[in-house]
Amino acid sequence: MPFGFSRNTLVLPSCLALALATALPAQAAEGDDRFTLRLGAMNVDAEGELRGSTIFAGNDIGFSEDFDFGSTELVPRIDGVFRLGERNRLIFDYFKYDKSQQATLGEDLSYDDVTIPAGSFARGEAEFQLASLVYDFAVVDGERSSLGLQVGAEWAKLKGTLEAEAGENRYRDTASESGYAPVLGLRFTTRPSDKWLINLQGQYLDTGWGNFGDYDGSITRANAIVEYRFTPRFGAFVGYDWFKLDVEQAGSDGLLGLDQRFKGPVAGVSLAF
Repeated sequence: MPFGFSRNTLVLPSCLALALATALPAQAAEGDDRFTLRLGAMNVDAEGELRGSTIFAGNDIGFSEDFDFGSTELVPRIDGVFRLGERNRLIFDYFKYDKSQQATLGEDLSYDDVTIPAGSFARGEAEFQLASLVYDFAVVDGERSSLGLQVGAEWAKLKGTLEAEAGENRYRDTASESGYAPVLGLRFTTRPSDKWLINLQGQYLDTGWGNFGDYDGSITRANAIVEYRFTPRFGAFVGYDWFKLDVEQAGSDGLLGLDQRFKGPVAGVSLAF
């Protein structure tokens, strides 16, 4: 052969190159988890605004009142990622908030000829659940970072209970509404090293896209986590979650709106399979 090369000189590098090309993708695939489950808790600070408007005696009347539920509440937080391929993922999220607030009268309260006895109380309870399942496609999929666009379905439930007792008089009322709708989202994930992961995610839902009865509005969510892997299969994460529920219901008597926000730090463990 020309230039002093033998057939064995060419065959050996070719075999080595083929072996490396076959091995490297296999090693990369082993480093990408097929399924990741994150179990944790969120220390929720909830605050909101109740607003309304109506027409009375030909005049427009409106009100807006801020409220909160006092102390923070520790609630469960669950999410999972199922990797279908290099660019394809299914992502599941679940969040539940359930808190009550009670005010009790320490002594008798009299007004004209009406007396409300000591021990009378009023209790309010709010429950909010949110679950989503989205398909995530990585429009950018680099060696250490990826950017994904998400589309899927989200289910939400809001339940409120008001209970009061004054002597022999008792009152209890419960209102509940749930529905589902398509949700859109955006995700950014980066791995600064083999043990560290940073994940940012945002999602948006419009109640008009789905089945939420007479309610109009939106649900917005954003979260960020930083994860550290002690082993390839086990790790821990910390982060921050933020939710906003902004809905209105119109009736024959006027308009009633609720702007409810949930926010707080999250922490938990990660399991990879």
